Amino acid sequence: MLSDKSLQAILRKYSTPSATDNKLIGTVMRSTATMDAIKGYILNHRLKPGDQLPTEAELCADLGVSRSSVREALRQLAALDIVTVHQGRGSFVGDMSLEPLVQTLILRNAIDQNSGKASLRQVVATRKVLDLGIADDVVTHFTGTHNPELHTLVDTMVERATNGQTYLDEDIAFHEALIEFAGDSLIAQLMSAMWLVHQAFIPGLGAPPTDELTATAHAHRAMLEAAENGDLEAYKNAVDAHYGPLAKIIDL
Repeated sequence: MLSDKSLQAILRKYSTPSATDNKLIGTVMRSTATMDAIKGYILNHRLKPGDQLPTEAELCADLGVSRSSVREALRQLAALDIVTVHQGRGSFVGDMSLEPLVQTLILRNAIDQNSGKASLRQVVATRKVLDLGIADDVVTHFTGTHNPELHTLVDTMVERATNGQTYLDEDIAFHEALIEFAGDSLIAQLMSAMWLVHQAFIPGLGAPPTDELTATAHAHRAMLEAAENGDLEAYKNAVDAHYGPLAKIIDL
């Protein structure tokens, strides 16, 4: 059961000049504590995405809090994709995706283009770090293989780039294929999330120069061939070449 004593101990740390302030802080702290308690319940009962949570009444009894506290906690957890609430069916453990992070970064760009450009640099830097971080695994997985579908994607990218056209669909398909072996791991989710943010920022950059598009497309080919040949150093060099033109486009 969630004890009120711990909440009161926390509240006493705050300077509260009025009864109204006391009530507001108490509400915030109780909501946060209830969220933590529900997360603890998920962990302690080893629940997985899609598993059903107890009813609101059961959570109230188990955690020793009011129904309003439980409802507010569930609402906030739903916003974080930790919990999914279905009207008439109850609450379930959510997918715990990185969608909230994606939406926050996209909104940040929409509010402030200058801040957004700095955010895009950080997103691209993060993507590069992740790509280099899994380089060993990618090369190990692809060594000695031949992947016609990926070569077709690269050919399409080069062709579109030569014609001054972008190739977003082929680009994301290529990178998803490179990390498909990783399954639904955290790094795969992070890479997909960073790509979604990146894709949302792209329209604000304007049309990239044809030579930059072409250089990036050929860098994808170099990445694929290096991975298939088991050449880790060449693969890392190709990753660097892949992000070079993009950095120039952002600076322009």
